[in-house]
Amino acid sequence: MSDNNAVLTVKNIRVDYVGQETVHAVDDVSLLIRRGEVLGLAGESGCGKSTLAYGINQLLKAPAAIIGGEVVFHDKSGSDIDVLGLAGKQLQRYRWDKVSMVFQGSMNSLNPVITVGAQINDVFRTHRPQMSKAERLTRSAELLELVSVDPNRLHSFAHELSGGMRQRVMIAMALALDPQLMIMDEPTTALDVVVQRDILAEIMRLRSELGFAVIFITHDLPLLLEISDRIAIMRAGKILETASAEDIFFAAKDPYTRKLLNSFPSLTGERGDFIRNGIALEEEAV
Repeated sequence: MSDNNAVLTVKNIRVDYVGQETVHAVDDVSLLIRRGEVLGLAGESGCGKSTLAYGINQLLKAPAAIIGGEVVFHDKSGSDIDVLGLAGKQLQRYRWDKVSMVFQGSMNSLNPVITVGAQINDVFRTHRPQMSKAERLTRSAELLELVSVDPNRLHSFAHELSGGMRQRVMIAMALALDPQLMIMDEPTTALDVVVQRDILAEIMRLRSELGFAVIFITHDLPLLLEISDRIAIMRAGKILETASAEDIFFAAKDPYTRKLLNSFPSLTGERGDFIRNGIALEEEAV
């Protein structure tokens, strides 16, 4: 698997949760993410999507362990980075600088006792120590403007922000160091549909303006069909198929993918058709 326009290559990665009964959470998965594209990763809850994302960023904790495979980041400088071989300062420079992550439930991840500005400032103090205080403040304000949040909110605490604003702040923090790839793990799940739509539009606008690639993880396949360039379907730790969003919708090859597509109600057609389809799926699952 190779591509001159690739930003990240995942080859045959395997992640186990080790215990009395070992669980193969990610089983021989290979993916390629190209620069500037949105790769959607879809599948039911518990299929290994988040575990894969954490493995790519070396964020797994015991009892999870990567037991095989490789992850290679293709830096825009031309060098290739063996991600699984990184440790210490090298790993710290890779995270957020090369690849950033917006975590599942991240809008509740802001520290409740310090201001938004202080939390963004910490990113620069850790990763860009050469920046002056004035430069950090200016850049923090620019980041909030970038995600359509009033820069005056730098002085706000998390409880003073709506859910949508907190999520935008987390996206701003993920963009702080101009990463080449952003991994987004269910970034809009806890938001109402109107705010979700605004956040998705913001992500697509930023991707278009800044040129970073996105791995967008969700169980919501119709959402991915709308925003993704390509989609990978995951089940029980394996990638079943990867194709363009158009091909997934019109010519899905795997039966599981077709079941995912059929599990969502149509906005057109007779109501009874969906009820019959739903019953058929339930009976087949039993």
